[in-house]
Amino acid sequence: MSSAYLEHPDGLPLPQRHWAILTIALGITMSVIDGAIANVALPTIANDLQASPAFSIWIVNGYQLAITISLLPLASLGEIVGYRRVYLAGLALFTLASLFCALAHTLPLLTIARVVQGFGAAGIMSVNTALVRFTYPRAQLGRGIGINAMVVAVSAAIGPTVAAGILAVATWPFLFAVNVPLGIAALALGWRSLPHTTLASHSFDWQSAGLSAIAFGVGIAAIDSVGHGEPLRLGLVEFGIAAIALVMLVYRETHMDGPPLLPIDLLRIPVFALSIATSIASFCAQMLAYVAIPFYLESRFGYSAVQIGLLITPWPIAVAIVAPLAGRLVERYPAGLLGGIGLVLFALGLGALAMLPDHPAPADIVWRMALAGVGFGLFQTPNNRTLIAAAPRERTGGASGMLGTARLLGQTVGAALVALFLAQYPREGTQFSLLAGVGFALLGAVLSMLRLSPTGSQGAERVAVQENQRLKGD
Repeated sequence: MSSAYLEHPDGLPLPQRHWAILTIALGITMSVIDGAIANVALPTIANDLQASPAFSIWIVNGYQLAITISLLPLASLGEIVGYRRVYLAGLALFTLASLFCALAHTLPLLTIARVVQGFGAAGIMSVNTALVRFTYPRAQLGRGIGINAMVVAVSAAIGPTVAAGILAVATWPFLFAVNVPLGIAALALGWRSLPHTTLASHSFDWQSAGLSAIAFGVGIAAIDSVGHGEPLRLGLVEFGIAAIALVMLVYRETHMDGPPLLPIDLLRIPVFALSIATSIASFCAQMLAYVAIPFYLESRFGYSAVQIGLLITPWPIAVAIVAPLAGRLVERYPAGLLGGIGLVLFALGLGALAMLPDHPAPADIVWRMALAGVGFGLFQTPNNRTLIAAAPRERTGGASGMLGTARLLGQTVGAALVALFLAQYPREGTQFSLLAGVGFALLGAVLSMLRLSPTGSQGAERVAVQENQRLKGD
């Protein structure tokens, strides 16, 4: 048992807490933004390296695939060796891989570096929320989750803008080179400030890790291939492989001693399962909008790339303002209610965007973007806080990994649906995508509200009692 954890059983003292959350924010900002910037730079990189578009797409896919297959295993490893170690190792690997990306002079070398960078990003993403839980006192956990949610949402939204800004003044290798000094600074801060935690006594389950990698990696690849119009036979084969691996994984996890790598035990907690389902639906809606809106504004209304970037900006600004506020509100009001209200506002914003007049003024678009951002910001923090708090303290790693997996799964489904709509309906596809986003947001609102039922709240109350008893015992 870590002596630092014994010294601070309920969060870190100030100012160490501020330095720790800054480290977590830096790492998650770099990893999330890097998932978006390559999309913007892909044509430039492919042209510079004289590569075909079909092969160059692996600059993006390799990064995402590495995160997908390693997120849950690394979260489980964090419970065993410590979240701090997994985070710092992931940050170091991400920083080193960023340097190799900047120096790569051929597409195969860049692709390999991106895959390694993805494994580093998974180390950061898999345990960042778990670290937040041990950084903040339980009474202020909502505030910490609010800051984390704000960083994730804003980073995802501004990724394309950051990429465009860098490419306007420098060449594409600088997209990756900027991570090196930031990564070194975050490592130095994290070494001094990140919390130590108790270590689990069980060993790492390599067989479950392999089955998890196949199930989620091949499954998400199948969703992506269907969305991009790959042969149906290929998609069915991929789904079949993923389904077999998932069945084998679930069987193994339910017939073994000790905490499972796939946290099936946590899904038995009603409020945790509902929070995961809410997260998947909401991030699917978010990605439907994120991918569709630039095409929608360009093809339907003729806005330029710069104008589109400015018109989208109210969304992340609204999230940045509301997410920390929601972190304080969830300390007083039920998360199911806040999340439900937020997702209804999110749905109204997306619906209003889909119904823009033929010749909208900039203000017509701005207030709709802001409404969507307010709604998403109001939902995300209470949902994440409830999800993490519903898990026993020693299972925080599994909860953090599931949170990241739910986000990735929802975003993958959303992006695939946009590609499918655009392929089937070239003219109305973007509008259909926004309307589908409305549907998923409303589904998320219903799931969120279900947490207000006695069944949904009992799981949270039971775990809260266990947590209080644990702290008193410490």
